[in-house]
Amino acid sequence: MRGEAALGSIARIGRVAHATLGAQAYESLRDLLIAGELAPGERLSLRTLAERLGTSVMPAREAVSRLVADEALEVLPNRAVRVPVLTLGTFRELTRVRIAVEGFAAAEAARAMEADGLAAIHAHDAAFRREVLASEPDLERGMRANRDLHFAVYRAAGLPSLVTIIEGLWLRIGPVLNLDLRSSRRRLAEGGAQVHHARLVAALATGDGEGARAALAADIAGSADFIETTGRLAP
Repeated sequence: MRGEAALGSIARIGRVAHATLGAQAYESLRDLLIAGELAPGERLSLRTLAERLGTSVMPAREAVSRLVADEALEVLPNRAVRVPVLTLGTFRELTRVRIAVEGFAAAEAARAMEADGLAAIHAHDAAFRREVLASEPDLERGMRANRDLHFAVYRAAGLPSLVTIIEGLWLRIGPVLNLDLRSSRRRLAEGGAQVHHARLVAALATGDGEGARAALAADIAGSADFIETTGRLAP
């Protein structure tokens, strides 16, 4: 009996480890999408994904299945996995929702801001600015610094449910932001994001909720206007 119990325990450990690998693969792939490291229309093989995530194919498949349910990935008729290409209408809808929801988060963050949260925001802003001012900016670091800055602001609002909602929006919009900040090295410096960020950080530092909301909305709108000019959205 003890031997059977031991075997049952070992089996449970195996199931837990398998589930953990699947969850880790999901979080890693989710992070790539939110950070804008995968572009709209990009095709992904399970083998390539598994290599990139450092897992076997099975956890990668589980992660893809969950992200298809999240509408962050899609499976084509030939079973290939692809990052969706947003239609212009859906993009505009998501932009309006983002301005409302993320603008609210910025306003709440200004009112609830604490010293450690503001210090983290300053650090991410400085990291983004370094790439903007660099003669040879690292576009990947710039994308991640932008993402980190935004989410440091949203977390500072002190509303975890709100952060979860925004993460869902960024799962769908993150790859599209790839079309903006990764469009060229000049775009990173000339896109105006650093100006909006500076206004956002200044408003947060003084507790100006409406100023923070306006700066965040201008940042989203400026990026959206440029993305529409790329011609990379579906009709």
